[in-house]
Amino acid sequence: MKQLFISIILLACFSSQAQIPLVKARTYKTNIFNDGGTEILAWDRTTKRLYSTNGSLNQLEILGLDDITKPQLIASVDLSPYMTKVNSVDVNLGTVAVVGEGSSPQTSGKVVFFDKDGVFQNQLSVGPLPDMITFTPGGNKVMIANEGEPTDDYTSDPAGSISVIDLSFGVNNITQSSVITIPFTPLDSQAIHPLIRIYGNNGQQKVSQDLEPEYITVKSDLSKAYVSLQENNAIMVIDINTNTIDTVIGLGYIDRGISGNGIDASDVNPSIDIATYPRLLGMFQPDAITAFDVNGQTYIASANEGDSRTYTAYNEEARVKTQVLDPAKFPNSGLLATDNVLGRLNVTTSMGDNNGDGLIDSLFTFGTRSFSIWSDSLTLIWDSGDDFEQTIATAYPNNFNSNHNDNNSYKDRSDDKGPEPEAITTGEVDGVLYAFVGLERMGGIMIYDISDPTNPQFVMYELNRDFNVTADNTDAGDLGTESIVFIPASESPTGIALLITGNEISGTITIYEIGIGIGLDEPLNAGTLKAFPNPSTDVVNFNQYGDYMVYDTNGRLIEKTENVNSISLSNQAEGLYIVKDKEGNTLRVIKKNQ
Repeated sequence: MKQLFISIILLACFSSQAQIPLVKARTYKTNIFNDGGTEILAWDRTTKRLYSTNGSLNQLEILGLDDITKPQLIASVDLSPYMTKVNSVDVNLGTVAVVGEGSSPQTSGKVVFFDKDGVFQNQLSVGPLPDMITFTPGGNKVMIANEGEPTDDYTSDPAGSISVIDLSFGVNNITQSSVITIPFTPLDSQAIHPLIRIYGNNGQQKVSQDLEPEYITVKSDLSKAYVSLQENNAIMVIDINTNTIDTVIGLGYIDRGISGNGIDASDVNPSIDIATYPRLLGMFQPDAITAFDVNGQTYIASANEGDSRTYTAYNEEARVKTQVLDPAKFPNSGLLATDNVLGRLNVTTSMGDNNGDGLIDSLFTFGTRSFSIWSDSLTLIWDSGDDFEQTIATAYPNNFNSNHNDNNSYKDRSDDKGPEPEAITTGEVDGVLYAFVGLERMGGIMIYDISDPTNPQFVMYELNRDFNVTADNTDAGDLGTESIVFIPASESPTGIALLITGNEISGTITIYEIGIGIGLDEPLNAGTLKAFPNPSTDVVNFNQYGDYMVYDTNGRLIEKTENVNSISLSNQAEGLYIVKDKEGNTLRVIKKNQ
């Protein structure tokens, strides 16, 4: 596990060129702010289409990406005849599967199948609050995580479950009897792993009611599925061959007393203070998880967002300053409880009094502000520790730990879950395996080389966010990263790998090209955007004013300008450069020496 962070290395990453070419091709805007205009994305390699859930309008939106610089809205499918609220989508070979809520989160949910154009094919009932759906590798089955959340007063709390549907004979041939439900109720009478949190409604719920599946990932050999149980700080393993629960493992905690596992804990302390604290622990509580293989071995990567239960009948959140700390365990409790230190940090009241004397012996925070790599038996292999906060502190010191709906919210999330890693995926670019981690609050993507899962290496942080405008401005960029899709070069319309983010608060979808060769083979729109003289020894003029970005042939951004009609290449080496404007128009310019 990572134990040490050397800031000078990180500073070098930001003062030098990025280690992997990454260029934004286009941002598609729904123009819906802070209402789920786009949330979950799914890519179909056969049709080159992107499917997006629009929670605000309860729609499925279908985008054509034949030209990634000009995504085309092909269709918007009204989902109100089938569900009251859409939650997730996945697609395989032109078959689209969408899940959402029934009449309430506590009643049976719905899965609806469409063809590639959004034409209805079939509909079935599944468990309460289906929160995520995924096709298994090969596409013969879909698996659905039915979260089963309680009502606010806890008078109704349906059990969690997993639904499995075999699609081998086509979606038109399945019936309600095709839905196999893997119930959690057998766990009610079994001994469970001691690190699994069963605590809802002051511990009065059954195990099956308390377990709330969040996300599913499947091994490439189709033998096992892994299900994150976020509030429970656990992962469930499903035997796909028998459609039974294999095991449920509690994930444990990160020790924030160890160097490299620090935390910035105060939203009122004017300074960034990423520090360690003995007896302060972080629950992993992953949201998205993803399975990947290296040298024949399966690993699980997790985005450790954290979550709490805050209902009228039961609320586990409390600030440290409201807790009675054991002076023997916290000799500096008075200092810790001040607002500038730990006083305002949110912790759980469900744990911490280890000996039942009414005094808190340990403090537990929600999430770890990190991503982790686990073995297929769920042993922790590596964790990024405080990398994310250290990175943001260096790259965006004036906007550190900002919230996703306010561009004037410096350190607003430090007392809660920090940048909140939410989404995660992996993909190979130019022979290197990377992890891409989306941050819900701060936004952006953390990129790591995970070719060696025991020793991942930080590569870069990409943030498409403009803090100089208000968050509700359509030019604010991407706010609230909710999902990430990686498209390998072999499936990409451009022949270059793509990374696509769905951003819930800004209602935007941003498409990046990633890898060597960006700009050399992409379609250029020189008929719209013109440059002269070209080649040039210094200044290049454009036929119109605009916001321009200049990249080298490795896709590295070397200059960004606003409202200009010329750029200077006087400080650049002789060679080819790519210029893009705000609308995605692209051309090549050549710098020549005198």
